[in-house]
Amino acid sequence: MRLDKFLAQSSIGNRKKVRTYIKEGMITVNGDVITEPAIEINESSDVIKYIGKVVDYAGKVYYMFNKPSGYITATKDTDHKTVFDFFDNVNMNGVFHVGRLDKDTEGLLLLTNDGEFEHQLMYPEKHVEKTYFFWALGSLDEKDRKQLEQGIYIGKGEILTKPAKIEVQKCGMYKELKYEMPIDNLENMHSNHYSQPVVSGYLTISEGRKHQVKRMLKAVGCYVVYLKRISIGGLILDESLEKGQYRFLTEVEIQKLMKISKE
Repeated sequence: MRLDKFLAQSSIGNRKKVRTYIKEGMITVNGDVITEPAIEINESSDVIKYIGKVVDYAGKVYYMFNKPSGYITATKDTDHKTVFDFFDNVNMNGVFHVGRLDKDTEGLLLLTNDGEFEHQLMYPEKHVEKTYFFWALGSLDEKDRKQLEQGIYIGKGEILTKPAKIEVQKCGMYKELKYEMPIDNLENMHSNHYSQPVVSGYLTISEGRKHQVKRMLKAVGCYVVYLKRISIGGLILDESLEKGQYRFLTEVEIQKLMKISKE
């Protein structure tokens, strides 16, 4: 295994940081200072030290996290709370988020220290599907649904979105469905919200453009007021996880995601 990969997977830091540590002479292998990140080491028998302390090989980790609204997807931020604030008692050095969710979006977020895993799931050419549940002000008729399914323009200078899948769950007036909507109130969103139509459903996309789900629905006249990612590549959010809770992915779940991403 490459030395920099070993250190990153041992929670010393991400790949960029550990390369710096190596080049600055902070790493020894069997007592010798090593300054070449790509050197091959034996993680089972070699003794690797970081500033004089033995590094234990942690291996790859994969977390499923149920992200609550109000937290940004970042390792740290000076102005906002981040998803990593929920991992205070866990050594998260070298662990990063796979993709991201907007601050006000809830649901399934994966975290890992495995760069190949992230690559397989998030790179556009992999076409891994992600499904979101939404509530929006507005309505979706057959024409709107076909537009979303066939591809739609969501920004100046942008190409057509890739075909999506849309499933409408409920539609009606806000005054009739407000108690089913997981939102405290909409008082500040529209003066006539009480008599507005609302719609809920599932939108499945295979891209990752900025604010894509919100922008796609906006393009057909719907204003998203609640959004939750429920699945990635067939991996469904474990609903036994409360908001802010996490667990390790099972080996079966990891292999399923990797298999789907390679199809």
